[in-house]
Amino acid sequence: MDFFAVVNERHSTRAFADRPVEAEKVQKILETANRAPSAGDLQGYEIYRVTKAEHRSALVQAAFGQDFIAEAPVVLVFCANPARSAIWYEQRGVRLYSVQDATIACAFAMLAATALGLSTVWVGAFDEEAVRQAVGIPPDLTPVAILPIGYAGKKPRITPRRELSELVHEV
Repeated sequence: MDFFAVVNERHSTRAFADRPVEAEKVQKILETANRAPSAGDLQGYEIYRVTKAEHRSALVQAAFGQDFIAEAPVVLVFCANPARSAIWYEQRGVRLYSVQDATIACAFAMLAATALGLSTVWVGAFDEEAVRQAVGIPPDLTPVAILPIGYAGKKPRITPRRELSELVHEV
């Protein structure tokens, strides 16, 4: 799929079909996330692949009852790894670069999933400690995004975008 078609096709999906995602597709998504740029090429992030129903259900609770998380057969949890970024960037790596690294990797995963005919939704509303407990994430990592992945259960609602004239500022 053409890159611009992928970007235009990507929409947040909150209903997933009861259909497994092929292992090859999950692998391709993870490989694509691994290719994401990062500060100093340190890859200051970790990815947790969640497939067990009980862990996905625990993520629903950690995300304030967003039930669609459990519907997705695969859920990726992207975490900032501040210590990796601090190697070169000290406090700026801890506060900012590790979070940016995790979010860029998540964005790459979203686009890869779309290119493979899958659907996703970025989940940022959650209790960090509850996510840690649900998935077994150590306290030195910071959960940044939950990404449910699966085949769409229904066509997502397409929301309008801001006009570029409102968004872009010439200086």
